[in-house]
Amino acid sequence: MKVKTILVSQPDNKSESLPYQELQEKHKLTIDFRSFIHVEGLSAKDVRNQKVDLNKYTAIILTSRNSVDHFFRVAEEMRFKAPDTLKYFCQSEAVAYYLQKYVVYRKRKIYIGERSFKDLIPHFKKYKEEKFLLPCSDSLKPEVPEVLDGLQLNWKQAVFYQTKMSDLSDLRDVYYDMLVFFSPTGIRSLYKNFPDFKQNNTRIAVFGNSTLKAAQDEGLRVDLQAPTPETPSMTMALDKYITEVNKGK
Repeated sequence: MKVKTILVSQPDNKSESLPYQELQEKHKLTIDFRSFIHVEGLSAKDVRNQKVDLNKYTAIILTSRNSVDHFFRVAEEMRFKAPDTLKYFCQSEAVAYYLQKYVVYRKRKIYIGERSFKDLIPHFKKYKEEKFLLPCSDSLKPEVPEVLDGLQLNWKQAVFYQTKMSDLSDLRDVYYDMLVFFSPTGIRSLYKNFPDFKQNNTRIAVFGNSTLKAAQDEGLRVDLQAPTPETPSMTMALDKYITEVNKGK
């Protein structure tokens, strides 16, 4: 069957949706965005209850833009002014770039990975004496503590925000040829909102091995997976897949 309509289970972020717009125009598709999950921040009191004193740390580990937002939100609530000497270890360039929303780049010590968390290992090894704080969500990837513990760093994990499933009831009678997922929580949100969901002819695309496993655990047929060496992004994978399945139809 031809793919004409796609629902991407993420918010419509203008800075990141350009590849999807190009995909839409190239294949004459309808692509909609809808976040299946959302983030809720914990209060400064909740963070303090985890025995977190921001003054005790010399380095902050930031794995996402959400971690940036909620670290500085909680810091403001705690009336903590980040000193110029505080080091920031950012998982990717995107996270580091977003950090500029809160700090002046040239006055800060910022260390950047390429893409995966393991890319930060050389930086961690160079600054093993720091006291690291990892502000994160309640669904942290296992890889993160494995890396930090493996390096025997002095670090603490603290939940600054929680991932919640969004209300999707208005989509009950809306159907798409393909659903695109980026996290196991997105898959869980689908079934929380629609416990009687039947895949039928709906194609499922997933990003990452953990999302793939969550989909398979629910008995879903996964038609497309990214990243791969050939298609490192979801839009590249979609382009290749749609070119093949829509050919001559």
